[in-house]
Amino acid sequence: MIELPVTSKKAKEPFKKKPPWLRVKLPTGENYKKVRSLVDEYKLHTICQSGNCPNMGECWGAGTATFMILGNVCTRSCSFCAVQTGRPPEYDTDEPRRVAEAIDLMGVKHAVITSVNRDELKDRGAQIWYETVMAIKERTPAVTIETLIPDVKANWEALETMIKGGQEVVSHNMETVSSLYRKVRPQGKYLRSLEQIKRTKADGHRTKSGIMVGLGETEDEVFEIMDHLVEHGCDILTIGQYLQPTKMHIEVAEFIHPDQFEKYKEVGLKKGLLYVESGPLVRSSYHAEKHVF
Repeated sequence: MIELPVTSKKAKEPFKKKPPWLRVKLPTGENYKKVRSLVDEYKLHTICQSGNCPNMGECWGAGTATFMILGNVCTRSCSFCAVQTGRPPEYDTDEPRRVAEAIDLMGVKHAVITSVNRDELKDRGAQIWYETVMAIKERTPAVTIETLIPDVKANWEALETMIKGGQEVVSHNMETVSSLYRKVRPQGKYLRSLEQIKRTKADGHRTKSGIMVGLGETEDEVFEIMDHLVEHGCDILTIGQYLQPTKMHIEVAEFIHPDQFEKYKEVGLKKGLLYVESGPLVRSSYHAEKHVF
């Protein structure tokens, strides 16, 4: 049986100085400008922008982006996330077409789609998810797709709709270890997210999840969540350094050294994960094209 420890809140601290291995290049180049232009032209959202991703320059410079559907206002208020929270406006039923057209014009071979949580919707936005995947597949059949889906709050019918479009990889992020859930992801449930991954795997999909480190977890707790993920059918795991978006968000407890990330990768593979992407700047969709195998 998996037990969930209770943790107490502590006061926020000023930003910690980043170590040299966390330096990133500013976004530049013609491909970056092209992607940005298409995103703006088609009135789309990307988690690259909304989530302040440190790899935006590299990924956009390579002509790829992770599209965020169902708007850019989330119904959750996770303490780590830079995405705006509140009551979302009405979703756009034409969004699937525009996403598919933009992906075609960008010429990408592998597309990543994610979304905010839409807890106020009865189907959690599942129909728009399905229509988006189908629109991409119809317009560009050769493009492979990863969908990074939110917590459906045990609405398993919604989950079934979200994942039936034919995407190659279905991802759902655990985000952190069990002891930090109430602090980091207060509206999420550790066991519920594991169950979502298990059901996705049982439906025949390649499964993926991601966690952040540097939030105060121990090495043993990272090893433990690896065990839980393997037990629940997860194939791929990404591990990256948590970076505090603003002073209003939870502070960084520790900057993890690259050597420790390499250790996590080695241990994860030994435990039975098929692929582990582990490094300070790794994010859920970083090198996602490698996860289709």
